[in-house]
Amino acid sequence: MFDFKVDETRCIQCGECEADCPVRIIDLAEGLPRISATRQPLCIGCLHCLAVCPTAALSILGKDPDSSAAIMPPSPDALENLMKSRRSVRRYRPEAVDRAVLDRLMDIVAHAPTGKNQRRVRFTLVDDPEVMERIRVLTMEGIRKAVDEDSLPEGMGYFAKFLTAYEQGRDIIFRGAPHMFIASAPGDSTSPEADPFIALTWFELMANSLGLGAVWCGYARWALQDVVPEMGRRLGIPDDHRSMYVIMFGYPEVRYARTVQRDVQDLHRVGMACLEDAR
Repeated sequence: MFDFKVDETRCIQCGECEADCPVRIIDLAEGLPRISATRQPLCIGCLHCLAVCPTAALSILGKDPDSSAAIMPPSPDALENLMKSRRSVRRYRPEAVDRAVLDRLMDIVAHAPTGKNQRRVRFTLVDDPEVMERIRVLTMEGIRKAVDEDSLPEGMGYFAKFLTAYEQGRDIIFRGAPHMFIASAPGDSTSPEADPFIALTWFELMANSLGLGAVWCGYARWALQDVVPEMGRRLGIPDDHRSMYVIMFGYPEVRYARTVQRDVQDLHRVGMACLEDAR
């Protein structure tokens, strides 16, 4: 339901909703904001109008502005420390993450931006360590079958070595993590390459702030998408979701004490001279 409403007692007719609408469908010609029935199908559901209204006078799509939190930007120093302190965690405690923490993480990824606000990213969450262990076993069985049948994808022969490590108690693919989070998007969405990675970045940073550890896991992605693709399908990842990536996470068994120092390796500053040379 579109449900565009304006509280006349609150609206100050500032015009911010009209000016900020990315598809320019809000009209203040008659004083109060309105969207004609013919323009409603153009709405992309971004909720900019609700967010920008200084007096919480506007609601849309059934969302109550009074239920939205006031914006309180974190300090730059705190955000910088969070971003610099994130590490790829490969050692985890076995216990499950609290349900309330998982629910909070899912709420955060729901706010990750997507192309044209289509929000077509599928989030696949393994929230039960027992289920994760079963996935681990079935994946390794699939890899063994591929090795025995000499059917490993070209360039992925190294997966055979993971079997020996697994038999020795080392889980190189899933890193022994109790949880897995996958973001994927259909190829016909507006920006399928970017959307899953944006959401996973939001997930990782929020997980770090909540005391969790996480690792971007290429081995898991290739295992589920290329080496044992039937496992990806069993997890509910549609065949047309070729843009996908995996994060393993849980309570870390390691605690890092400090950030590290890094320099930008390749920075090209564009100046007027570059533009002149292009003529």
